[in-house]
Amino acid sequence: MLHSYAFSNFQSFRERVEVDLAINRKTALTDWMGEAPTGERVSKLMAVIGPNGSGKTALLKPAVFMSWFVGQSFQLSPDAEIPINPHFAAADEPTEFEAVFDFDGKLWRYVLRCTPERVLHEALYLKRERFGYVFVRDWDAASKLYAVKQQDFGLPAQEARRVRPNVSLISWAAQFGVPLATRMAAVHVITNVNLFGRVPMGEHVLQRAARHFSNRDEQRGRMSRLLSGWDLGLSGVALQEIAVSTPQEAEQKVWMPFGKHQSRGQEFLLPFYMESSGTQGAFVLLSRLLEALETGGLAVIDEFENDLHPHMLEPILDLFANPSTNPHQAQLLFTCHAMEVLNLIHKSQVMLVQKDADCESTASRLDAVEGIRNDDNFYAKYMAGAYGAVPVF
Repeated sequence: MLHSYAFSNFQSFRERVEVDLAINRKTALTDWMGEAPTGERVSKLMAVIGPNGSGKTALLKPAVFMSWFVGQSFQLSPDAEIPINPHFAAADEPTEFEAVFDFDGKLWRYVLRCTPERVLHEALYLKRERFGYVFVRDWDAASKLYAVKQQDFGLPAQEARRVRPNVSLISWAAQFGVPLATRMAAVHVITNVNLFGRVPMGEHVLQRAARHFSNRDEQRGRMSRLLSGWDLGLSGVALQEIAVSTPQEAEQKVWMPFGKHQSRGQEFLLPFYMESSGTQGAFVLLSRLLEALETGGLAVIDEFENDLHPHMLEPILDLFANPSTNPHQAQLLFTCHAMEVLNLIHKSQVMLVQKDADCESTASRLDAVEGIRNDDNFYAKYMAGAYGAVPVF
């Protein structure tokens, strides 16, 4: 489980900000909280709210980036830049990332400081009695080489010295079969966010979701039952592999979803691109959420409720609360404009994001707001502007 992550000088965030999913022992446990294998209490979800352009999506991206960098940065070409964007007022300063997470039943801390050109510092720590390093990697500008020290990591020293400037040492070590690196590199965040923001809805996204469900029978059945319950008139979802061709490409086969509809004793199939945008959105969203729920991973979703009816918010979130649908304590980190979410979750599970006149974003947990009470009507007070992070007209 992810316990926290922090970053600085990344997109609209210039100063350090922390997204902390840890829950203190004084807080009464709810179904949306869990106990990590290492004993800490951790939230299963975190909602990110704030006005348009405040930096909500930018707050999600570091979690996605770190997962990608640790697991897949080896795939970058040797001369490619690391895909980060520092704040435009601090373009010459490094960007810093940090994450605390449990893995293999132990607590770890990962630290990265880099520019688009190279890694300046990277370290992995394991908590025994206290955090001690597994490896530390530092760039020596004078010698133009990396100094790497290891403790029970297992990467041959000569290979550690050869690590490319744009590659994580973990991703590098995984290519040489280092067991810990191989296991860590295999973990990935399930998301609809990339370097540029939220992946837009389109026919190719529907096809990708259909392909995902095509070889996952249990997830496909659960998706079909959930959508049938949420969409009046939909009795199920059928998947068909069909041949398509374009003037530019040879014929190829793709998976396409079709909505099942009953009328006057007959069943009809409707191509999913003719279904409502809400039904399409829920279909694609479930392809991501059900995967996280099955594996116990982290789902990072931008504009979670996009095209969905507000009443669908709670049943979808309930998938993460219910132990029968979330047996491996999967987590959900999401942005949201449906403020009804404030009536559903604890104040420690909300991040407020806002941006100042210098185009610098800041974020804080709702329970850090001075004077906030457990019996407050969070929805009403937020809508009245008591907590900030609202549009200013």
